[in-house]
Amino acid sequence: MKKLFFVLAILFIAESAVAQGFFNKERIANLENFDKRFLTWGYFLGFNNYDFKIDYIEHFADDNTEIAVNRSAGFNVGLIGDMRLNRYMNLRLEPGLYFTQRDLIFPGFEEQRDFLREVKSTYIHVPLLLKVSTKRLNNFKPFIVGGISTSLNLSSNQDNPEDNEQGRFRTTKSTNYYEVGFGIDFYLYYFKFTPSIRGVFALNDELVRDDDPNSPWTGNIDKMASRGIFINFTFQ
Repeated sequence: MKKLFFVLAILFIAESAVAQGFFNKERIANLENFDKRFLTWGYFLGFNNYDFKIDYIEHFADDNTEIAVNRSAGFNVGLIGDMRLNRYMNLRLEPGLYFTQRDLIFPGFEEQRDFLREVKSTYIHVPLLLKVSTKRLNNFKPFIVGGISTSLNLSSNQDNPEDNEQGRFRTTKSTNYYEVGFGIDFYLYYFKFTPSIRGVFALNDELVRDDDPNSPWTGNIDKMASRGIFINFTFQ
């Protein structure tokens, strides 16, 4: 995932350079005073792809116990509040609802009810981000963005007394992250349209361990943390 994010960052830099050269001719400016507003509002739609980064307890590191994570695309929707700090920097709050699913495949089991755990998550995700933009190039403006965020997993079964012995894989209700990304503002005739991509990395351990400390599902895990890529399309 980090390699993919690095490649996309290189493509973004190249795209920005091309845009600056291609769009350097004077054109009619759309929404000329849009960025002078102190507060602006909008909404976003998008897609996500979540993964788990799993660290194992050291003395289990050489065992054939690595857990496979099958990812699938999810859906995002949310609101945006943007506060202008100066010509190049904005502070943004982007609360949203994120739907995703990851399937965990555990080695050493023969039956599906033992080796497969479906981790379905519905997050209320709230990031606080600093957006740093370049100078506007006619009706385009590239930017980078970064910050911190927190989420509440509405699908969490943290308090469920059942664990993997009964087929319940448990994760925590809340998670904290750091985020970094980039995008381009497109100033259209009636609104500003912004495609962007962000990498999201959890800071805390999300695993709720089984009651048995030697559990074949959780006994060898030192830390399990979400990471993901968000592709959002913003309308302001």
